[in-house]
Amino acid sequence: MAEDKPGSPEGPKHKPYVAADVKMKEFTLRAIVIGLILSVVLGAANAYLGLKAGMTIAATYPAAVIGMAVLRLLRGSILEENITRTVGSIGESVAAGAIFTVPAFMIAGVWTELRYFEATVIMFLGGILGILFVTLLRRVMVEDRELPYPESVAAAEIHKAGRAGGTGAAYLFLAGIVGALILGLRELKLFAGSWSHFVPFSKSTVKLGGGLNVQGTGGLVLSSPGVSPAYMGVGYIIGPKLASLNFSGGLLAWGLFVPLLLYFLGPAIEASAAPGEELDWIAKATAVWKFIVRPMAVGGMLMSACFTLWRMRNSLIGGLSRSIADVKKAAAGGNQLERTERDLRFNWVVFGVVLCALLTCALYYHFTGKFGSSAVATLVMVIAGFFFAAVSGYLVGLIGSSNNPISGLTLSTVIVAALLMVLLGEKGPTGIAAVLGVAGVICVSAAVAGEMLQDLKVGHILGGTPWKMQVGDIFGVLLASAVMYFPLLVLYTGDIKSGGTGFGSPALPAPQASLMAYVSQGIVDGEMAWPLIIVGVLLAIVFILVQVRSPMLVCVGMYLSLDTTFAIFIGGLIRGIVDKLIEKNKLNAAQKARVENNGVLLASGLIAGEALVGLVFAGLNFYDLKPPAIFDAPSFIPSLFVFVIIGLILTVIPIRNAGRPDDPAPPSAVF
Repeated sequence: MAEDKPGSPEGPKHKPYVAADVKMKEFTLRAIVIGLILSVVLGAANAYLGLKAGMTIAATYPAAVIGMAVLRLLRGSILEENITRTVGSIGESVAAGAIFTVPAFMIAGVWTELRYFEATVIMFLGGILGILFVTLLRRVMVEDRELPYPESVAAAEIHKAGRAGGTGAAYLFLAGIVGALILGLRELKLFAGSWSHFVPFSKSTVKLGGGLNVQGTGGLVLSSPGVSPAYMGVGYIIGPKLASLNFSGGLLAWGLFVPLLLYFLGPAIEASAAPGEELDWIAKATAVWKFIVRPMAVGGMLMSACFTLWRMRNSLIGGLSRSIADVKKAAAGGNQLERTERDLRFNWVVFGVVLCALLTCALYYHFTGKFGSSAVATLVMVIAGFFFAAVSGYLVGLIGSSNNPISGLTLSTVIVAALLMVLLGEKGPTGIAAVLGVAGVICVSAAVAGEMLQDLKVGHILGGTPWKMQVGDIFGVLLASAVMYFPLLVLYTGDIKSGGTGFGSPALPAPQASLMAYVSQGIVDGEMAWPLIIVGVLLAIVFILVQVRSPMLVCVGMYLSLDTTFAIFIGGLIRGIVDKLIEKNKLNAAQKARVENNGVLLASGLIAGEALVGLVFAGLNFYDLKPPAIFDAPSFIPSLFVFVIIGLILTVIPIRNAGRPDDPAPPSAVF
C-alpha cells in the first residue's frame, strides 16, 4: 500500500496507503471530538504564542502525535487519525488569522473593547471561505507531482510510523509538564521572570561646530533573557541562524537606537522631572523604544513584507495564473466514483461561497453603514480571498505551512483595501474598520486554505476521503471561531489588570496586528508617523542590500522586547549545540533525523505547556484572582538553573535517542 514515487505529471496513478476500495472506520464521533478538543487547545496555545512572540508553530505535528496516542488507546484506525489531525490542526490556522488582524481593531482605536460577534463572524466567514476555495482547487493542486509538500509528507510518515509502534507522545507530554511547571512557579514568584539594570552614562557635550554644542546624558538598559520555555522552544525550532537574526533586531533596538536617542533626550527628560523626583530611567527608555523605535520597526516590517512578496513573485504569479485554470479543471471533474477522490459537491461549494459573500457584505455594512463601500469591500474580499487562498496553498505545496507568508499576503490586501476606501471617501473609524474587516476575512481564509491543503495532501497519501476531511474542517472552524475570542479576551484583560496596556504592550506586542493597524491608519487617516516609518523602510533596505537572510525577522526583533528575543536566541543556541553534538558524534542521517524529531517534539511540548498555563494565569487575572506570591521580591539567581534544566532537556534527551547507526531511518520532521 506504499505510495508511488513522484514522477512526471503523466506518471503512474497514485496508490494511497489505504486503498480506495478498503472499508475502514474514518469519520467517527471519537475522531471528530478528539480533533475538536485539539483544535481549541492548539489554537489557544498559538494565540498566546503569536500575541507574545509574533510567531506560531505548525499544529499538524502535535495534532498528529497526540491524536495517534489517544486513538491507539481506543484502537482507532489510521484514517480516524487522519480525521483527528485534520480537525485538530485547523484551530491553529484560525488563531493565526485572528491574532494577525482582530487585535488591530483595538490597536487602531476602532474598538474600545473586544467584540465577540464581529470577531467571531470574521473568523468563521474567513475559515469557511478558505475551506470552500481549497475544495475547488484540491484535485489539481494535491495531485500536482511538481509540488513536494514537505510537511505533508513528513506528517504522513509519522502516521505510518505509528502503525509500526511508537508515537513520541511521551516526549511531547513530558516537555509540556516541564513548561507548565516552570511558568507556574514563575507566576507564583518563586524566581524572577527576568532581570534588568540601567547603566547611566556620564554627562558629556557633543560639539557640532559653529558654537553649537549639545549636552547628552542617559544610559544603557541591560536585560537578561526572559524565563520562558515557550520562547526557548521557538528558538530551538527555528534554529540558531534565524534566532540570531531575531536577536540582532533586539540588539539594534536596545543597544543602538534606544541609548542613542536617550543620550540626546536625557537632558530634556531630566529637566521635565519635578524637584527631588527620582527618575525611573528604565521606564523612560521603554517609552523611547515604544514610541520611537517601534514605529521604525513597523516601517522595516512593511518594507520586508514587500521584499518577501517580490522575492516570491514567480511563485505568486504562478499561483495566481494556475488558480484560474484549476477552477475550470475542478468544475469539469464532476463526481468521482472512488472514495479517495470525492469532494464536496461543486454546486454546494458555489452556493456556500455566494452565501458567505452576502454575509460578509452584511458585516461590512455593519461596520460602515454604507452599501456602496460594503459592496466594494466584499468584491475585493472575494477576488483577493480566492487568489490568496490559491497562492497560500501553492506556497504550502512548495515550502510548507510553517513558512507561508500569510502576514505579507494580508498586508498587500490591507494596502489595496485602504486605497479603495480613500477613493470612496471613507475615513475615520468606519474606513479603518472596513479595511481591517477585509484583511481579517482574507487572513483567516488564506491561513485555513494553506493548512487544509496541507492536510488534504496527507489524506491523499494515506487514503483519506476528501469530503469527510472538508466537513470535519468545517466543524473545526465553527468551534475554533466560536471560542477563539475567549483566549484573546483573557490575555487582553489579564494584561490590563496586570498594569499593561493590552494589545501592543510589551507583554502582548502582537507585531503583525500592530503592523496592520499602522498601515490602515496611515493610509486612511494619515496618522502614521511617516518620518519614523521612512527611517525603518530605509533600514530594511540596508538589510536587503547586505543580503540579510530575513529582514522581516530582524525588524520583528526590534519590535519585540529584549528579554523575548534574548530567550528565543538562547533556544537557538541550544539547537546549535545539538547540531554540534550531532557533528561531533558523527551521527548518520537516520540518527540525525531521530535527534531532530525528538528535539522538535520536546520544544513543541515546552511551548504548549507554557501557553496553556499562561492562559490559566491570565484567566485568574481576568477574574481578579491573584495567586499567592512565594517571595515578594524573587531573585533571578534561581532562574539560571531553569535555563540549565531546559538546556539539558533539549540536548541530552534527543542525543540519547539517536539510536544505533544501523537502525532504520525515521520520518524527517520538516518545520
